[in-house]
Amino acid sequence: MTQHTFQTEVQQLLHLMIHSLYSEKEIFLRELVSNASDACDKLRFQALTKPELLRGDETLHVDVTADEAAATLVITDNGLGMTEAEAIEHLGTIAKSGTKAFLNGLGADQAKDANLIGQFGVGFYASFMVADRVVVESRSATATSDQGVRWESDGSGAYTTEIISRAQRGTTITLHLKEDAKEFAQTYRLRELIKKYSDYVIYPVRMLKVLSEEDTKKGLTATFEQVNAGQALWTRAKDAITPEQYNEFYKSACHQWDEPATRLHFTVEGSMSFTSLLFIPSTKPMDLFDRDRRGLSLYVRRVFVMDDCRDLLPEYLRFVRGVVDSDDLPLNVSREMLQQQETVGKLRKQLVKRVLEHLLKLASSNEEADKKAFTTIDTAFGPVMREGLVNDFDNRDRLSRLVRWRSTHTVKESEDARTGLEDYIRRMPEGQPAIYVLNAPSLAAARSSPQLEGFARKGYEVLYLTDQVDEWVINHLTEFDKRPLRSVAKGSADLASADDKKALEEKEKAFTGLLGFVKEALGDDISEVRLSDRLTDSPCCLISEDQGISPQMEDLMRRMGQDVPKQKRILELNPTHPLVERLQAAQAGPDAEKNGERLRRQVRLLRDQAVLAEGGRPQDPAAFAKNVQELMLEAFGAAQA
Repeated sequence: MTQHTFQTEVQQLLHLMIHSLYSEKEIFLRELVSNASDACDKLRFQALTKPELLRGDETLHVDVTADEAAATLVITDNGLGMTEAEAIEHLGTIAKSGTKAFLNGLGADQAKDANLIGQFGVGFYASFMVADRVVVESRSATATSDQGVRWESDGSGAYTTEIISRAQRGTTITLHLKEDAKEFAQTYRLRELIKKYSDYVIYPVRMLKVLSEEDTKKGLTATFEQVNAGQALWTRAKDAITPEQYNEFYKSACHQWDEPATRLHFTVEGSMSFTSLLFIPSTKPMDLFDRDRRGLSLYVRRVFVMDDCRDLLPEYLRFVRGVVDSDDLPLNVSREMLQQQETVGKLRKQLVKRVLEHLLKLASSNEEADKKAFTTIDTAFGPVMREGLVNDFDNRDRLSRLVRWRSTHTVKESEDARTGLEDYIRRMPEGQPAIYVLNAPSLAAARSSPQLEGFARKGYEVLYLTDQVDEWVINHLTEFDKRPLRSVAKGSADLASADDKKALEEKEKAFTGLLGFVKEALGDDISEVRLSDRLTDSPCCLISEDQGISPQMEDLMRRMGQDVPKQKRILELNPTHPLVERLQAAQAGPDAEKNGERLRRQVRLLRDQAVLAEGGRPQDPAAFAKNVQELMLEAFGAAQA
């Protein structure tokens, strides 16, 4: 037996790895099974040119056995194995990776096909998180039975090696578990972890079959059975997978209960290689508005790395579920955090592009099934996708072709029918200068808004933006296909021709007294009073300044705890409406001064009615109710007189 010391500052490094590198102790099993799988891969590659290395034991596998009474855990593989020199080199040197060295020795094409993950040389040391003594016995496939090696250490800074006899090639690692890690000698716990982390390792990961009491009485001996699934569904050819198998994977692996609305199964090769199997649910997940939640699981060469990987998709695609399996994604040594953001960014860019292109294909398809799938997705996740219009400039064009809203055109067919911007433009009459939108708290409020009247007269379609996110979105999506988007509730949505404006200016001269009186009655509540060219049936409406925010955005910001300066709006009066005409006559009449307070009350009531018509809430509901009551009493009195 030969005593060795670990290289440079190994005690401090081991302490760092054992106590800081991994967030969960259970990770150690993933690391050791991955290393064993790598050893099988190394042998398989060498056997391509030296088939005798496999002779007599061609079926490669990884066995996991435990003794709960003795508090030991054993991981055995029949892979390439090690000589004493290799054990000293790879187990006695921190971050000395045998896998990485092996990869460097392969040709470019061979390295691309090698399913090797242990490229950092520190995963083995995760053993010391759960074990106070680790014994490794190994024999290289190229060595004789009397050239095996035993490596042993307690992780304190030294280790021993000795030559032993070992009939079987491969490696056996025995962990003598710490007192607080004895759970890892329990069969059910080990099976659970193998399913979680190593379910799709390509080699069988086996454990002894649990015998029933009846089997024991019969004298049956426990045999090994495969615990992991082996081949991952996403690695199989698409035409070899049935819809039922896809749906079962979606429900089990993605923890969903509904049927997916659609799926994407694709492989990308080239400068980076990965396979993805993605699903879009048909119903909203309960955690849809948890912005930290992501529905993708990350694998590297079929070894599980993490759930809810936040780096792979942007927030606005957080409803996508599925797996991403990378062949060459760089990870940090613990495999728990992504590094080299340039590579991760390329992967993310590819995933986003594929998802959006798939959705665009569904949206433009003439197939009834595709139309139904897209409608389902848009109904459930349309508002979430529209968030991307604000912060994903690179994909804004794709997203703007995906968004769907109800409109004055679609609701004639069905209240649930929606239109995209491309279809809107195809329906625009000649001479329409912009795409018109209306923010409202509900469809009912939008449909009854007086601000629509002039646009309906012109035959201009108006999009109904009734989701809270839309107000935020429309401030960033200012044009589509070189056509500006304008709100009908803002001053810039001007419908008047030059002749109309001239006629309105002439009419305003006759209404100068009323306009001034209304402004004085409402005071600082409004910024301006003017006659309207957008009203046909209603007496008045409220319009925001071009740079102002709407009442819906104002309300949303306040509910988010933000201080919002009071927004002064423009009151537009319809000069042809009987109420406005009578108000003008009363204000200009001989009793105007005597009836001044009554007229002011009627002006405030008119303003509050405009607020209600757009789905808002009067500033002073009690005063509004009182005004209505007094008006009703006056009406009853006049009727009885």
